[in-house]
Amino acid sequence: MSLPNIPDIGAREYLREDPSGFSQCIPSWEITSKIPALNATFIQLQPKMTPMNNTSNVILGMATCMVLAILLAGCTGLQQPGPSAPQETPTPIPAVSLPSASSDTVVDANNRFSLDLYSRLADDPEFRDGNLFFSPFSLSSALAINYEGARGNTADEIRSVFHFPDNRSVLLSGFEETIARVNGNANAYTLRTANAMWAEQTHPFLPDYISTADRYYGAKTTNLDFIHAPDESRITINRWVEDRTGDRIKDLIPAGAIDSNTRLVITNAIYFKGTWVKQFDPEKTVDADFLTGRGTTVKVPMMQRTDETAVYGYAETDTFQVLEMPYESGTGTEISMLVLLPKGNDLQEIEQSLGSGELRDLREALQSRQVKVFFPRFTMETKYFLPRVLSAMGMPLAFTGAADFSGMDGSGDLFITDVIHQAFVEVNEEGTEAAAATAVIMGKGAAPREDEVPVFRADHPFIFIIQDSGTGNILFMGRMSDPAGN
Repeated sequence: MSLPNIPDIGAREYLREDPSGFSQCIPSWEITSKIPALNATFIQLQPKMTPMNNTSNVILGMATCMVLAILLAGCTGLQQPGPSAPQETPTPIPAVSLPSASSDTVVDANNRFSLDLYSRLADDPEFRDGNLFFSPFSLSSALAINYEGARGNTADEIRSVFHFPDNRSVLLSGFEETIARVNGNANAYTLRTANAMWAEQTHPFLPDYISTADRYYGAKTTNLDFIHAPDESRITINRWVEDRTGDRIKDLIPAGAIDSNTRLVITNAIYFKGTWVKQFDPEKTVDADFLTGRGTTVKVPMMQRTDETAVYGYAETDTFQVLEMPYESGTGTEISMLVLLPKGNDLQEIEQSLGSGELRDLREALQSRQVKVFFPRFTMETKYFLPRVLSAMGMPLAFTGAADFSGMDGSGDLFITDVIHQAFVEVNEEGTEAAAATAVIMGKGAAPREDEVPVFRADHPFIFIIQDSGTGNILFMGRMSDPAGN
């Protein structure tokens, strides 16, 4: 697989060489677990332990970018300039430490929002039978910066949808720590996140809002001339998005979306590049049938790993299987892909019952054992326009003229006019590359028997999650319904 250079995240590039080898052996245990919401009991498991072999040269690229554009229509008489445009400086990369209660609160909020949004998209007629892919952490990060400027009922609704804690100090310290964890010193993969704000140069934003975004979210402010050069400003921001997503997300903000009424754009980017602990042999990939969510059968390149060293975290219930495929972690936080595969072709039972508590129970039920894995190679692109979805989730006020974002500039004239989220993911024998970007535009006014090796054949729709294995923080979440579709 030909891979792009690592895009820089924040103010400068961070490069990490992939190590040539890493092995991990996870102790086994017996477990019987009950998940009430899924109404299924895990089958008792006595796993066979087989040491993991060394792997190398599998690349995982994960990139996400969040953009918030704030438009103030019909604004006149602006006298105070916005903050000067500072030069971006490198974000410090602290050592990985155990998460605090504040960080746990933010992770739990992010995961709850992730599952809520997934459920809403999965039930939406526009997306019901198709593929899904998005980054809840990017959405939560960017909307948290937006939330810092919300007041009154507008803030209450945003907090409810994103499950932010009532205590803003907990939110601030939790995001500060979670961002630092993502930006930890990993030598086996690259995982970076960054925030930035782009302000209309004549607009008087409140210093407290600017400093809060900088101190706790690392979002430094750069001035642009939205009034006289809106399209040039749009190109500048889109270039930032492209650079930080490996050029996978282009023209996120379309022509005309930024005009002379634009007052602020908030961007978030997250990028992940790593290697599978257990890579797939391209020579063993063969064309196979995949039964899509629409009931049709398509041919897809099916990867496979069936040797005795194919040891994974695994669990199953009477109705579905769970597989955890880890990435090389070295000195960094453990990152993995969690796949939920129904034993039949009906994914709705999982989708309708899965909550943050149930997902936590699934992770705890995983046992390390040999598994015969068959997994499709696929590429997916998605794009969502989310005002209707987010309004239905409980924050309609933010999209009306009655919205209150006075914490940004002291006025009550700003409201969200659009939310756009675009994503890309490619999974193959070597690894995964993914990118995502979002624009929020604002304007004025489970276990088998010992003598059987389980077979995990993903030849029908499944849910997949890219997560921080240590905290369970969901970085990306998706549904593969048709590998041959887009």
